[in-house]
Amino acid sequence: MMMSPRTDKLMKRATIIATVTASYFLLTADYGPEPNALDPIKKAILSAEGRAKDLIRGSSGKPGEGQPGNSGSSSSMKDQN
Repeated sequence: MMMSPRTDKLMKRATIIATVTASYFLLTADYGPEPNALDPIKKAILSAEGRAKDLIRGSSGKPGEGQPGNSGSSSSMKDQN
């Protein structure tokens, strides 16, 4: 039995996300809290988590406003792309 194209696409994306997440946890399991080469990935995941929470909560204001230590980080990332 074949899946609809939308369901197939959703399953592929969910599988990719699960694989990346599992790989991250397996790679970082031995390091503990010490700084390591995967810290930029961790920061990106935490940043994405914060943005997702802001979207869900419906925060008013532009990203980076009123948050210490986050002055213009999203605009500098857009400039790099």
